Amino acid sequence: MGGSLGGMTTPTHASVTWSQALAWRSERQLLAPVGSESVAEVVRRLGAVLAMDESLAELAVRTRRTSSRAGELADALADGTVIKAFAFRGSMHYLSPAEGGIYLALRSAGRQWELPSWVEYYGLAPSDWPDFRAAVREALTDGPLTVSELGEALAEHRGYRHLKPVFDEGAGTLIKPLTWQGDMSFARSRGGQRTFQRLDLNPRWPGVPHLDDAGPRAIRAYLRTYGPATFDHVHYWLGNGLSAGRRRVDRWLSETRDELVAVDVEGTTAYVVEKDVDSLMAARPSSAVRFLPGHDQWVMGPGTKDVHVTPPSRRELVTRKANLVIVGGVVCGTWALKGEELTVRWLDERRRPDHEIRQESARLADILGRELELRLIS
Repeated sequence: MGGSLGGMTTPTHASVTWSQALAWRSERQLLAPVGSESVAEVVRRLGAVLAMDESLAELAVRTRRTSSRAGELADALADGTVIKAFAFRGSMHYLSPAEGGIYLALRSAGRQWELPSWVEYYGLAPSDWPDFRAAVREALTDGPLTVSELGEALAEHRGYRHLKPVFDEGAGTLIKPLTWQGDMSFARSRGGQRTFQRLDLNPRWPGVPHLDDAGPRAIRAYLRTYGPATFDHVHYWLGNGLSAGRRRVDRWLSETRDELVAVDVEGTTAYVVEKDVDSLMAARPSSAVRFLPGHDQWVMGPGTKDVHVTPPSRRELVTRKANLVIVGGVVCGTWALKGEELTVRWLDERRRPDHEIRQESARLADILGRELELRLIS
């Protein structure tokens, strides 16, 4: 079975099963086997880690490390080995400073701040943004500021005094393009309030690359972690997730066609980067049981509509941020903590792997640093 890439027919290189494909993806995402890589490498490998709930973000990282400790993700943010910015779907995400700029470049492509509604509401014309961005960077030169403190600093400029009430109310969407364009990123919270810092003061930050460089890099990065993937998967990740635009994504796919190989996965034409074909073909199905936090990138990366990862009957649980039990990469149940009681609810037709579930619950207890009493429900 072939596929179409940039208007060209692409013959499939070989065939694999979905069990093989998910096993290979599990290894790439440091789930089976669990990796020994640093916090920064885990974040880089995943592309982005959702940061709307800090406890879930930390667990997403820690469950991919053979040895970890509480607070290490916050420490990585403090020392600049990871950064935090608004990215996919307008939400806060942890990113790699080395590669996070490729996603910010795509998120900036729509230039949302130039929309007439933005210009009217914030009183900033497109031509005002270069000076506005420079003023924001200047205000943050001496260290992180809260949103209201940033508003006070900007109010010292006559042209931005009208924005002080906006910052006093939290600034809403106004601050998002400032992270997309690499002017600032989140710093440690202070007194329960979010703070922002100059991103270009992080020596690990290479800046936001040119859009036409970022697009192909983002496609390669996605396929190396979430492949084998269809073009619809790529559009979901970069198009829907970052509002990069379908035509742009199609063009980048066409530009990278010589680096990609089509693989038949039980009748579905999917793609991997050419250098990964041999390891994909060598992958063997896995029966590894893993407990994942809600909205983990394992399910969010391919999207909750991907039936090979999330069976349709379990999609609502996934979208509602349930903690997930996966077996061989497939969502087969949920887990929940209430006090010291860990309840695992089995939702699949296959035999429940009680021994492996007990092993994974012991691993979770070790990560959380407390004894847990396991309760199994079918």
